[in-house]
Amino acid sequence: MDPAAEEARHLGLRFQRGFLAGRQLGAFPWPTILHPLCLKYPPSLKYRRCFISELIKKHESVATEPLDELYDVLADILNKEESTNCYKSYLLPTGDSVTLSETVAIISQGTTGLVTWDAALYLAEWAIENSAIFNNRTVLELGSGIGLTGIAICKTCNPKTYVFSDYHHCVLEQLRENIHLNGFVLESETENHTKMQSQSQRAEVMDLQGPKITVAELDWDSVAEEQLSELQADVVIAADVVYDPQITLSLIGVLQQLSISKTVGKPPEIYIAFTVRNPDTYHLFQTELGPALQVQQFPSCRRWHRKYGVKNEAPFPTSRRKTCLLPLSWKPKPSTRDSADSISVPF
Repeated sequence: MDPAAEEARHLGLRFQRGFLAGRQLGAFPWPTILHPLCLKYPPSLKYRRCFISELIKKHESVATEPLDELYDVLADILNKEESTNCYKSYLLPTGDSVTLSETVAIISQGTTGLVTWDAALYLAEWAIENSAIFNNRTVLELGSGIGLTGIAICKTCNPKTYVFSDYHHCVLEQLRENIHLNGFVLESETENHTKMQSQSQRAEVMDLQGPKITVAELDWDSVAEEQLSELQADVVIAADVVYDPQITLSLIGVLQQLSISKTVGKPPEIYIAFTVRNPDTYHLFQTELGPALQVQQFPSCRRWHRKYGVKNEAPFPTSRRKTCLLPLSWKPKPSTRDSADSISVPF
């Protein structure tokens, strides 16, 4: 392909990723407002209005004929009323996409769990680059929110079982909606459906379906040991759950229970991604982990960052705030040797 054409293709792809995810944009290629995903699952009205207005300004600043199509789109947007919900879509390296319905407001229904936060984008990106960690394994996600990370993993990493979990009833409802929106069926729904099918139909469904997906209501302060033991997770992940001291202590309690509740095989691998907003909370998390849960060297993150960091070609555009991922491993008996240094990799 001609180098100029290839550069134009990459520019368009980067721009589409940012636009569909509702991010601030630095350039203005064309296939955006009329992108099929945008037409079916539109970003917020405010975002589209700001985008098309800026695009018109850019177009009017050069000596070209006005494009009636731009003004028609703006007129259509101005005649609509803003909704409390919008869609954001993320283009995956596989050619597939993840589309989420989320609230326009950061705080809604008494929770911040109805929007996607940067740490979830970061963890999803890293998971795609390290898909072997999740391949054919049982994955438990703590604090799934509206589902970005888990849905991306289910679409690209081939887990055997994926357990989404959260506590707020509105978040759980929106999470289930987004799982369905992306073409997945919950395990409970699959079981009910297959009871009504013939043996040949059930066999066909088993061949076509992806991972077994469940949504669990988990209150970290009161979750029973039996409930955690039933999950038998091989991998535990969480994004943006280290932001409040009280919640942090509850999280560590759950991680410790999960590490000792595994009855088959090794204790689960644990990966926690979070944005560092308050250094004191971050240090509290590291301190309270204790001798049993130990921070390990982060696998291949720097290679990933070099690959995507400069040109912003990553599937999940983020704000570039300082985001870290801590892989934790179970250490059954405290050693007299010096403990491993904490490793955090800035995003």
